[in-house]
This record gives sequence, C-alpha cells and structure tokens, in this order.
Amino acid sequence: MLDTARPESRPRADRYARWAGLAVGAVAARLWATMDISTFGNESGFNAPLIGGIMAFGLCVVGGVLLGDALTPRPREAVRIAGLAPRRIRDHVPPRMTPLLLLQAVFFVGLVGLGAAMAPPDVVRQVSRAAFAQCDGVTGPPVSLWPGMFYGSQLLASFAIGTVACAWALRRITHRPGDDQQRRDRSLAITAAWGVLVSTQLLVVLLSIDTFLRLGNCAAGTLGTVTALLIYPMGVLALATLAWCLFTVVMPRATRR
Repeated sequence: MLDTARPESRPRADRYARWAGLAVGAVAARLWATMDISTFGNESGFNAPLIGGIMAFGLCVVGGVLLGDALTPRPREAVRIAGLAPRRIRDHVPPRMTPLLLLQAVFFVGLVGLGAAMAPPDVVRQVSRAAFAQCDGVTGPPVSLWPGMFYGSQLLASFAIGTVACAWALRRITHRPGDDQQRRDRSLAITAAWGVLVSTQLLVVLLSIDTFLRLGNCAAGTLGTVTALLIYPMGVLALATLAWCLFTVVMPRATRR
C-alpha cells in the first residue's frame, strides 16, 4: 500500500477546541446538576441531576476533541510512505490504557443493566427506580437503586452516542494518509476523550451504588463486603484513568514534544 501524506503541523485550533469542550462541559454539568428535580421524585436524597451533568460533561469533551481533529489542517509537504500490512485500529490506540477503558465500559454496562433489572418502577411511573434494601435480614427504607431504568437509559444512550462517534473517528484516522506517529497521536486523543466519558459515567454509577448501600443499611452486610472487594477498587481505577484521560485531552502529545 502506498500513501501520500504531508507532515502534520501543530495548529492551536486543536488545543483550543479541546479546552473549549472541557469548559463548555463543565458549565453544562454545573447548570444541569443544579436543576430543580422535585418533579422527578428524590425521596432517597440522591442527587439525580448529577447524572445528567456527568453525561453532558463527557459528551462535550468528546465533541471538543472531535472538533479539534476536524479543524486540524492536513500537512503541506508531500511525503511518500510505503506499507504492506493493512492498518488496524488496535495498532494505533494506546496499548496499556485501552484494555482498562474497555474493562470499565463492560463493568459500567453490566452495573446499569443489573440495576435496571432489579429495580421495579415506583409510583412516579419509571421516572425513577426504587427498591427496599434487604441485607442480612434487615429491611431498610426505599432508596434509589443504581441508577434505575429512567436514568440508566440516559446513561446508556449517551455512552452509545459517544462510543459510536469515537469509533468512527478512530476508523477515519486509521485510514488517513500520514505516518504512524501522527495517527497514533490523533488516536490517543480520541481514546482519551472516550475514556473521560466512560470513567465519569462509571464513577457516577458507583456513587449511586454506594448511596444505595448506605441508605439501605447494606454497608455492613454481605453485600457491603462484596462491594468493598469489587466496587471500590473499580472506583479507584476509574479515578486513575480519568486523571490520565483529562491530562491527555488538556495537553496534546504534539505540544509536549
């Protein structure tokens, strides 16, 4: 295979678009999280608008990175690059971070699905989900089960939109003319943006599970022990990957060379 590419310049438009996505996402998340949710029912005390704010933030970050990639001009000087093997997306994404993000994505979808399956509709007709916690024979008050079908469907929808957009961008970058380092840099940014979406949504689901356990008197029971072994370590992992993804989005690799 023979490609014709041009050396990539390092425009500021990409960096500014990423920063704009972060800034717009932060503002949108703050506005969404302060909405009046009294019409949705919040008897458990769980701050349900936080879920909407997290979704808005993640999608804005993805949008900013995709916009930055679209605004990046193509190289000017032609360079011929020969290659025999077909290009694959997995050869251009970060090899160590991508499996961790995929693990979190699977964990996130599983938890949301489990919460939706376990939570029967409450009196608000699926506006939120509620359940009675029964842990080691102790019945607690009705609490918001993570995060319920109403909010869970929104999380899954935003996750699907961001995933499809990032997958399309990765495929386009993989088959774009240029050298491998240029494609890896662009794929790294797209992967980091998707990682912000995945990690933040997983964290908000883990937070809702923790709220469910504490308000339902489950923290000291068997379910609480299982949670401590599985949920909390995943939360630490999500925080670590979120920090890496945010740094990668804020500081593109090309500008650090």
